[in-house]
Amino acid sequence: MSGMKEHWENVWARKKSNHVSWYQEYPKTSIELILSTNPSTDARIIDVGGGDSNLVDKLLDLGFKNVTILDISAKALERAKERLGKRAEMVKWIECDIREFDTNDIYDIWHDRALLHFLTSEEDLKNYVGLTRKHVKESGYLILSTFSTNGPMMCSGLDTKQYSEESMKKLFSNGFEHVRSFEEKHTTPFGASQIFIWNISRKIS
Repeated sequence: MSGMKEHWENVWARKKSNHVSWYQEYPKTSIELILSTNPSTDARIIDVGGGDSNLVDKLLDLGFKNVTILDISAKALERAKERLGKRAEMVKWIECDIREFDTNDIYDIWHDRALLHFLTSEEDLKNYVGLTRKHVKESGYLILSTFSTNGPMMCSGLDTKQYSEESMKKLFSNGFEHVRSFEEKHTTPFGASQIFIWNISRKIS
């Protein structure tokens, strides 16, 4: 556990926010999919592995009042807070390894872009699925983006796990109803292409 935190603190110490491979100046697909669930501005949204993503800025711009950002890296979260300035006080920040996450909070929307593919063991995946079942409210949404079967085998010096539409459906088949899946090409700041698969599911029990 501690080794993984050290790894990510080192990544953020070495790289600028717009130099990490998953950087997006504007998280267009994330915003569109969140809005497609017709949430109220009071909707409780958690961005898992959100780090220094610009998603939180855009959610605040849209008037969302209950946004939580979880990340293993204190440095990444600090950068996001500095960027937001006074608006950072409107956000709940959680510095935590997802494998150790525990809360009494329940969310309308669980968003994860580029964390899931770093969980490669069956135990970690089982724990992650359990977290979504526990913390997404009934009729709430799970919006995930992870490396597809056409995506990278490694990222940031770590092995990754790749997914197809069928494997994503299977992973979250217990308690979630599949809404849609699609692949998307992400161009990194260095001009490389990464193929992600998006999976949207709705909590049914």
